[in-house]
Amino acid sequence: MPTLSTKARNAGADGIAALMNEGAGAGQLVFRTAGDVEVATLVFSDPAFGAAAAGVVTAGAITPDASATGGTTTKATLEDSDAEVMITATVSTSGADINLSSTAISPGDTVSMTSLTMTMPA
Repeated sequence: MPTLSTKARNAGADGIAALMNEGAGAGQLVFRTAGDVEVATLVFSDPAFGAAAAGVVTAGAITPDASATGGTTTKATLEDSDAEVMITATVSTSGADINLSSTAISPGDTVSMTSLTMTMPA
C-alpha cells in the first residue's frame, strides 16, 4: 500500500470537503435504517467543512434534528445541499464510522452531533 504525503492527504480531504460544500445551501447528515428510510436529519453549516490539516477536515456547526422521524439507524449519508449522497457511513454504538449513544431513535427525539471529522488515510 502506498503512503500519501501530507500534501496529498490534504488534497484528498479538501476534495471530499469541496463535494460536501457544493450547492447553494447547507448539506445534511441523514441517519437511515438498513432499508434507507430517514430516521433523523441534521444540517451542516454552510460551508460544511473547512480546509484540511494533516489530512483531516472538520465539520463546522451541525444543527440537531429536534423532531426525529424515528427508527433504528444503521447508516448515515452525508449529502450536499442538493441531497446528492457524497459519503455513506456505518452507524452503531461502537466500532462504526459514526458512534451514537443508541441506534434506536424514537419519533420526536432530538438527535445531535457535537463534532465530525473525516480523515484521509496515510
